[in-house]
Amino acid sequence: MILEHKGITIFYTDKGCGDAIVLLHGFLENSTIWKPFVPALSQNNRVICIDLLGHGKTGCLGYIHSMELMAEAVEAVLKYLDVSRYSIFGHSMGGYVALALTEKHPERIVALALINSTAQCDSTEKKQNRDRAILTVKENYKTFIQIAIPNLFTAKNRLIFLDEIKQLKEEALKTPLQGIVAALEGMKIRKDRTALLKLDAYKKLMIISKQDPVLDYKGIINLTKNTNIDVVEFPDGHMSFIENKEELLQEIMHFIE
Repeated sequence: MILEHKGITIFYTDKGCGDAIVLLHGFLENSTIWKPFVPALSQNNRVICIDLLGHGKTGCLGYIHSMELMAEAVEAVLKYLDVSRYSIFGHSMGGYVALALTEKHPERIVALALINSTAQCDSTEKKQNRDRAILTVKENYKTFIQIAIPNLFTAKNRLIFLDEIKQLKEEALKTPLQGIVAALEGMKIRKDRTALLKLDAYKKLMIISKQDPVLDYKGIINLTKNTNIDVVEFPDGHMSFIENKEELLQEIMHFIE
């Protein structure tokens, strides 16, 4: 289904009845990553999956897609669907968007889950890496995608999930150059939102992977100390929705019960 928003179309799916669950994908992904999860989750819940700005079948809104701008697009879909209270799950960049939405409307959040994501802003080094990635993307975005996606998996899982990685690459190649650059620019300038992890207004979950090549495992563990965040650790890489699919589904279902 599509929604017109600021002159572009936003693509989303809406399945099931009950309490609303919003699932947000990460960078170079789209809402299709949640397809294996929707049948089980939608048995007792209303499951809404949204293509974020510049990804999947959703259009671009300029050179920089800030996390706030992406959150605004998500909010437009939820308003159209008359969803005022929901649990929100975000993988990687989707977690950053979920945090931006939570900051704006904490009263609407039943539960917040960050999957291979963080509430911290980019370090100086990470910002420099984003700038290098932008240059690489502009030179040859196909090569960037071919290299970037396998590197999100552990070395062992790159062999185990060859078919899944091929499918991820095919979906990522549908992402327009503008969408890739705009997302990198937006992630680079995002705010630190660690304060949101200390609020008691909603339940919180963090899915952390010990061999995540993108995030600082020990830093995130320290971030969750002395908080009431539910923390689940997986042994693999950044792509828990593939590398630990069954376990992740169980954790999501347990969290929303």
